[in-house]
Amino acid sequence: MSDEQRRIAVVTGAAGALGSAVAAELMTHGYSVAAVDLSPHLSKLQDQVQGQGATLAVALDPRGGGWAEAMARIQRELGTPSAAVLCAGGWGGAAFGGAEHQGVWERMLLVNLDSARRALEAIVPPMCDEGGGSVVVVGSRVVERPWEGAGAAAYVASKSAVVALCQVLAAEVRPRGVRVNTVLPSVIDTPQNRAGMPNADFSEWVAPRSLGGVIAFLLSDAARDVSGAALPVYGRV
Repeated sequence: MSDEQRRIAVVTGAAGALGSAVAAELMTHGYSVAAVDLSPHLSKLQDQVQGQGATLAVALDPRGGGWAEAMARIQRELGTPSAAVLCAGGWGGAAFGGAEHQGVWERMLLVNLDSARRALEAIVPPMCDEGGGSVVVVGSRVVERPWEGAGAAAYVASKSAVVALCQVLAAEVRPRGVRVNTVLPSVIDTPQNRAGMPNADFSEWVAPRSLGGVIAFLLSDAARDVSGAALPVYGRV
């Protein structure tokens, strides 16, 4: 069975502004979605996607254990995923070497790098066993423009490591029919970002739905020859 026929996707961070937009976008393309997020967010997530398509809400902290049980449930109730979008992550700022830096450094590695690693370790091998699949991981523009992350070195380092990990993994699993790509958005237009930057021109930012469309393309057969890419999605910023 081809990836297009399986149409089963895992979305992490699925209750967030981007994750929920991605889940909704994929359902419009006929995917059954395993929506993964922390337990407190599941009721919100279920309300958001109710009536939009086949969805399985999975309570899981992407930063910790539990992936083996989660994947067993996903495969049992939906099937082996042909697609995955890793939206789980976070931002943290602190002056390098300052009093808060160590704590922020550890948290950024955990929520960005370790969460992606654990998810990839759980999701990619079953795809390889099925002979195909596509994964998209959300990075950041600071990977290509690290100077824009001044004051947030830990965030820049963690996101850069995620993209490097994905590019290495893409080379490793390409012979097994699995593709791995990343997207590098600038500022995403979310309520949290609007609250944090109230004087910005929100129209220049990347809309979650727009980024969801780019991700859906990378997952699709139309992008079957694209793997290991780090695709800029900058909006007008």
